[in-house]
Amino acid sequence: MDRYAEIQDKVFQKLQSQLPSFLTYHSSRHTKYVLDKVEFISSQEMITEHELYLIKIAALFHDIGFIKQYKDHEEAGCEIASAYLKEYSFDPLEMDQIYGMIMATKIPQSPATLAEKILADADLEYLGTDLFYKVSQLLYHEMHYLDPDLDIPAFNQIQVKFISAHRFHTDFCKEHREPKKMQNLQELIDKM
Repeated sequence: MDRYAEIQDKVFQKLQSQLPSFLTYHSSRHTKYVLDKVEFISSQEMITEHELYLIKIAALFHDIGFIKQYKDHEEAGCEIASAYLKEYSFDPLEMDQIYGMIMATKIPQSPATLAEKILADADLEYLGTDLFYKVSQLLYHEMHYLDPDLDIPAFNQIQVKFISAHRFHTDFCKEHREPKKMQNLQELIDKM
């Protein structure tokens, strides 16, 4: 088994066994979705095979910090990733790049490199797709667990504010996801 496959197996085992069950949105399914989108967006952005490899590693770890904490999970994710990256002999530059990508998913997103932009966009790509409402329901249930007073109208207000402030970063998502995201936003506003 190659190095990536070993790390992927270990990370998914950890996510599936240790993520809190109330995480209906930030689940191992979400990590799998982000991995798929990282590969797809990367294919549109013309990056090297090695860059894609590092982005996929960062995608594996981008939400693993939820095992430890909800707030600032990105920092916790970098700590967890560090042990794996050292075990698999990643060099310090690669480790810093991976940490940068994980931190680029922190809201509000501020990715600097193309790799960071790809992971940041893959993380929220669903905003500009037909999956928006289905995925939003998962997020609502997770947030409702944390705040039982949160109702759908209040959640929709949060969504409108969030989507209004959100920006895609890659050329592909700007062109192919932004229009649908704006349509989803307008539909939410129309419901209010």
